[in-house]
Amino acid sequence: MTKKKNTPMYLVALVLFLGGLGYLIFAGLGENSAYFLNVSEALAMKPTELGKARLFGTVSAQDLSRPEHALGVSFLLVDKDQPAKTIRVDFKGAVPDTFKPGAEVIVEGGVNPASGAFAANTLMTKCPSKYQKENRG
Repeated sequence: MTKKKNTPMYLVALVLFLGGLGYLIFAGLGENSAYFLNVSEALAMKPTELGKARLFGTVSAQDLSRPEHALGVSFLLVDKDQPAKTIRVDFKGAVPDTFKPGAEVIVEGGVNPASGAFAANTLMTKCPSKYQKENRG
């Protein structure tokens, strides 16, 4: 009995594997990618370029408002390095318990062309320092 060469089968399997891997990478990068920016970088861009972005900053104590009979919050997001740069954020959803003025947050969404505010569909707060390991020394 002689062994048959399986080279064509291995080549077909390799082509299918690489094609599937390429498709997964393309699909993952295309639709779900968002810019990660601080406030000053977002303000430097055109509103049409901010269709989907993640912004990082600090919650301002000024102009912080919550609707009386609904979930959500509107606030000014302050740039960490340039405190004079702010952007209005409107968020409709459950607000984390750790959300307060001075908290560092990440918001994901896009600019609302009608209002010019950043319409966030995700709001995450940085964990407070009480949850971090204490420096004992």
